[in-house]
Amino acid sequence: MTRYRAGPATAWTAVELEPFTAVYHRASGFTHLLVEPAPQLLDVLGVEELSLADLRARLADRFDLPDVTDDALTARLEELVEAGLVSQT
Repeated sequence: MTRYRAGPATAWTAVELEPFTAVYHRASGFTHLLVEPAPQLLDVLGVEELSLADLRARLADRFDLPDVTDDALTARLEELVEAGLVSQT
């Protein structure tokens, strides 16, 4: 089962720029522009590794994202992995 984690919140700085969130990743020195649900994924993920089901449950507890499907979550997670903001095991 694939699991995801984002690391400590101190690894980046986020600023809301509706409808985007600018995320400065300290390790790479890059700034990424994210749209929903990517910022929420980073907010929920941390140093603990989470499965897609665990992540979906935590997102539902904290955010109102009714139209987000598992396919959409997986696609955003893959983008975050590719950007170096999330790791997968």
